[in-house]
Amino acid sequence: MGIIGFLVFGLIVGALARLIKPGKQNLSILATLALGVVGSLIGGVVATLLGTGDFGELNIIGAIVAIVAAVLLIGVAEGMSGGRRKVH
Repeated sequence: MGIIGFLVFGLIVGALARLIKPGKQNLSILATLALGVVGSLIGGVVATLLGTGDFGELNIIGAIVAIVAAVLLIGVAEGMSGGRRKVH
């Protein structure tokens, strides 16, 4: 998968993770892309370690791990931002 494909897949993973994660996330599209790409990297590494394919190869195990990792990363990003929400 080329760099453009990797970025597009990262954006899709980030968007799916935001849909799965409950609540409202105050993340920009760039933050979603970054978390999705990092999740994709983690998914690729785990899939490679499990022997289901090469790092840059798209497979179901890598995609599932990527989405789960991105959901967890969104939770970490929310925690690091202090969950700043206005209470009225």
